[in-house]
Amino acid sequence: MFSSKTPIRSLVGVFVTWKIVLLLITIGTGEGSAYDTSTTLLSPEIASSNESAFDVATKLTRWDSLYFIQASRRGYLFEQEWAFGAGLPTVISFLSQVLSGSFGIESHGVLEPLIGICISHISHLLSVLVLYKLGLVVCRNQLLSFIAAVLHIFSPAGIFLSAPYAESTFALLSFTGYLFLAKGLLGLKRTFAHDVSLIASGMWFGFAATFRSNGLFNGIPFAIALAQELTASPTLLSIRRRCALILGGLSIAVGFAAPQLAAYQIFCSAPSGSELRPWCTSGLRSIYSFVQERYWNVGFLRYWTPSNIPLFLLAAPMIYLLIRSGLQLTRKPIIIATEKTDPVISSHSQLLFRSMALTQLILAILAVTSYHVQIITRISSAYPLWYWWLAGLITNERTSTFGGKVVRFMVMYSAIQTPLFACFLPPA
Repeated sequence: MFSSKTPIRSLVGVFVTWKIVLLLITIGTGEGSAYDTSTTLLSPEIASSNESAFDVATKLTRWDSLYFIQASRRGYLFEQEWAFGAGLPTVISFLSQVLSGSFGIESHGVLEPLIGICISHISHLLSVLVLYKLGLVVCRNQLLSFIAAVLHIFSPAGIFLSAPYAESTFALLSFTGYLFLAKGLLGLKRTFAHDVSLIASGMWFGFAATFRSNGLFNGIPFAIALAQELTASPTLLSIRRRCALILGGLSIAVGFAAPQLAAYQIFCSAPSGSELRPWCTSGLRSIYSFVQERYWNVGFLRYWTPSNIPLFLLAAPMIYLLIRSGLQLTRKPIIIATEKTDPVISSHSQLLFRSMALTQLILAILAVTSYHVQIITRISSAYPLWYWWLAGLITNERTSTFGGKVVRFMVMYSAIQTPLFACFLPPA
């Protein structure tokens, strides 16, 4: 049934099968009271202290998804809510208004959660297909691309790619951005279409940055490509390429900065003499940085406490995979592209691999030093490089055993994570 010879049908089949398994596990958590009853705050109709086993909307609306759903209903009201990207609440709110206004569908407290769940499922499926296409463009290896796409289905992000979270849509937008970036950078010729593709790539990454702030890191490949471009003598084609890279990079910056500017207008445009929030007069004037530090205690080494040791151990396998794959592909970026390519394309591919590896390494280092380290298991889902690297291990006879063990870990982690999430239990 599942074969790389029919890749699209097989990927869809694996995806549907895995989602059914996760859904059955969610339902299988049974009836009873969740560990935390915060979901009841959304609506008395969506949840009660004793939840039905088939109340999937409630069981998947846990942790951060409460903020996303609430923001989709009434916008951002409290300062700490600005820690969560505006992209997902905006899309949920728009679709909710369309369904209720144009089709007369009443909410009953579950419409927004169900819309968020549908968005996550559709985005996850599309991201699997885009990752497969991206692998064909960058790695030029059909089997490796297929396996990498399957690995994304079984990502340790697990149930977070089904719940009303930003992860699956962020992955879709990021993979699409990388697809346009690869098409723009890896061509033999520098046509106008290639440069337009670079700008389009930046726009996709910019949209991604409205869903998750770490989307800003997707500007690193643009910076590296521009730095290399500046080493060459300027020509008409080179100047056009530089402009395309700058516009693409600026698009990412706009996607990240736009919500910050909106918050500044709301909180910092007070009448003269009135008391302003501390971040309104700080150096960065960033509400995101402020609320992360103030309300979630995010900062350099702030998570390094004895009580968080279990969370570091939980995140260790994913941190290891990100760092090892990033370092290996920085040294030998062409090892996962097994088919012979034109030397020009090969040099561009190496530059792209190295810039993606650097992005991944920065994410891993920040996760260890500054983030709530356990989130690395879900935010890593949007970074394609480690999927390709692991797929390369699986297809290599000498390393296939280790690759198989990693896959088993991914499946087991997601399967265990799902009932914990459904019961509102950590880790999140």
